[in-house]
Amino acid sequence: MEKIYKTMKSAGIWNLVVGIISIIMGCFIGVCMIANGARLLMKKKELLF
Repeated sequence: MEKIYKTMKSAGIWNLVVGIISIIMGCFIGVCMIANGARLLMKKKELLF
């Protein structure tokens, strides 16, 4: 019975770690997309034909 609890505990810890990494990566990607969008808006006059 104790083996089951250890397995469930390790699975829970890994799920928590993956969730935190996903949140951090999502925030990083969002900031990069906003920065690239701002750069495009600043150079809009140069990009229009």
